[in-house]
Amino acid sequence: MEKILYIDCFSGISGDMMVGALLDMGLDFSLLKDELKKLDIGGYSINCREVIINSIKAKKFDVRITKPQPERDYRDIKEIIEKSRLDEGIRKTALDIFKSIAEAEAKVHNYSIDKVHFHEVGALDSIIDIVSSAVGIKNLKSASFYSSDIPLGAGFVDSVCGKLPVPAPATIEILKGLPVFGGGFSFEVTTPTGAAIIKSVVDRFCKIPPMIIEKIGYGAGSKKNKEIPNVLRVLSGTAEDKHINEPEDLIMLSANIDDSNPEIIGYIQERLLESKVLDVWTEPIYMKKSRPAFKLCILCDKKLEAEIIDFILLESTTLGIRREEVKRYSIDRVIKTAELPYGKVKVKIGIYRGEEVTVAPEFESCSKLSKKTGRPLKKIYQDAILFFSKR
Repeated sequence: MEKILYIDCFSGISGDMMVGALLDMGLDFSLLKDELKKLDIGGYSINCREVIINSIKAKKFDVRITKPQPERDYRDIKEIIEKSRLDEGIRKTALDIFKSIAEAEAKVHNYSIDKVHFHEVGALDSIIDIVSSAVGIKNLKSASFYSSDIPLGAGFVDSVCGKLPVPAPATIEILKGLPVFGGGFSFEVTTPTGAAIIKSVVDRFCKIPPMIIEKIGYGAGSKKNKEIPNVLRVLSGTAEDKHINEPEDLIMLSANIDDSNPEIIGYIQERLLESKVLDVWTEPIYMKKSRPAFKLCILCDKKLEAEIIDFILLESTTLGIRREEVKRYSIDRVIKTAELPYGKVKVKIGIYRGEEVTVAPEFESCSKLSKKTGRPLKKIYQDAILFFSKR
């Protein structure tokens, strides 16, 4: 059965809250300390203690700096992680989280990404929080990661740049395209580190999916709130039925274009497909005064929404974009190779309820083989489909 991790951030998320929740769920503290020793850094100690937050038992993860630390920019931190003896999966997760923060800080402060001094994140305790989160995520061995919508809070937060509005500029930049809400808090509940963890690991935002809950972890934050406990709740378990086809929450963007060179429309479609949108197509339409036009349609994940909107407004002649929230049912698909007597072609296999239900040869692969061998394209399609039907 598929392993699931659900992040229930009803009171926000920060790096130390995530680590605390993972430790409360069962991450071995001794193992964590051994993993952190694989980083070429020192001058710190870590502690995990049990606390009570609004009558809820939670784990509080603390980092204490024992020696002065040098200033570090993104390039320094990246080098530390890349040269560490950490598992490749842990390194990748940690680097993805840091990259999200670095890109946001670079944009907000107009710096080169390698020269970004991380302020709150550059501190050693945040390096420990992020790598510890990556260790915990890796050890859970979950296949899918889900999250609730993300509360932001309000007010102001102190930083080395002075007082900043909540959510902090870097936090809101990281969360572009993701589902957020204020939450009714008068303080910061989601930090840049917490936002980057969510953005880097979560596959889907939804209410708790159908699952059998096996473990529950509570990570304590540092804020006091009488109404809502400042804790992060993380649930681990297995999908109740791996064949349940849950709809995906997606975004449909569309624009009517009647004043563009068709070649530019083709270019836009190609570029959008390169940006990993889920689908792009055009529809012929007639606008006012019976004017022929194109309707450009894009289906994408919420994470890509802001990026796609920027691209369409810059590259096309449209003056506006319509946005719809849609749900999509889909089946799993994998790319396999059909080894034909005269060459190899890639084939997309659709899998539903554990069975292969569709076989779709990839056009580019078949076209390339057709040109190489002189065989008709339709014959290569037929042979590729037959190859998989005989297995």
